[in-house]
Amino acid sequence: MSHIIDVIIPTYKPDKSFISLIDKLENQTIKPNKIILMNTEEKFIKEFLEETQVLNKYDNIEIHHVSEKEYDHGKTRDMGVQFSKAPYFLCMTQDAVPYDEFLIEELLKVLQKENIASVYGKQLARENCHILENFTRKFNYPDESRIKSKADLQELGIKTYFCSNVCAAYKRDVYDKLGGFIKKTIFNEDMIYAAAVIKAGYEIGYVAQAQVIHSHHYTGKQQFHRNFDLGVSQADHPEVFKAVPSEKEGGKLVSSTVKFLIREKHLEQLIPFVYQCGCKYIGYRLGKAYKKLPKRLVETFSMNQNYWKE
Repeated sequence: MSHIIDVIIPTYKPDKSFISLIDKLENQTIKPNKIILMNTEEKFIKEFLEETQVLNKYDNIEIHHVSEKEYDHGKTRDMGVQFSKAPYFLCMTQDAVPYDEFLIEELLKVLQKENIASVYGKQLARENCHILENFTRKFNYPDESRIKSKADLQELGIKTYFCSNVCAAYKRDVYDKLGGFIKKTIFNEDMIYAAAVIKAGYEIGYVAQAQVIHSHHYTGKQQFHRNFDLGVSQADHPEVFKAVPSEKEGGKLVSSTVKFLIREKHLEQLIPFVYQCGCKYIGYRLGKAYKKLPKRLVETFSMNQNYWKE
């Protein structure tokens, strides 16, 4: 089992907290063969490497650099995959930390089953996480594991394609067969690939026992920018998203959150929640219509502004 899986992590200006992710990965019951860091801008990681001496502590870390202009959510991760020779690989983000030492073991239990092409883990909110973000994590990552296939499209809609690269593992042979992650995308490289998986007749596993600690506290402005890019990705890939629009799933989240706030008597959070929803929705709708907007506005509204630079 020593060479069965590699881990691929895009990094950008990592700080000392990133060491907790590396330490947790190195102490898994199934240890990764290689941890491949796809780092944006070499100059930003030098201080981190000097301060932490992580390369002296572990001998299986491999670092490859791209420039900010070169970085792409899909292409950069695919470059990382090409540096791997393992039959399985795990994609993570630098701000996600395994909850325990069984993360990789639990993912592989499901991934090694026949017809499963990819699996993703459960995201737990951090201890100091805002109540709204905490509820969203629980809504998107329930306690029950599930296998998703083409048969679930009518019931789950766009959630059928949900497979977050915050923590998702893949079979390499299927990945290569289907062409891997899209090579240019502003967002959603994981869902675009997941759609190809489902359409090809494979299945996706959600493994609730495989857990990472990962959450955000986005401001309304940040939610606007993030959802603008989400809308752009959906506008650019109608072959994936047109038949399963995300508005319905977004409505379910809004309704469930409001009921939760009322039930738990957190009425003071209703106005901030409405504000957050407004920022998300306006950003998303503008992103969907980005082709009608002046390029200057598109660049201003986008979270990933380098994406628009020639």
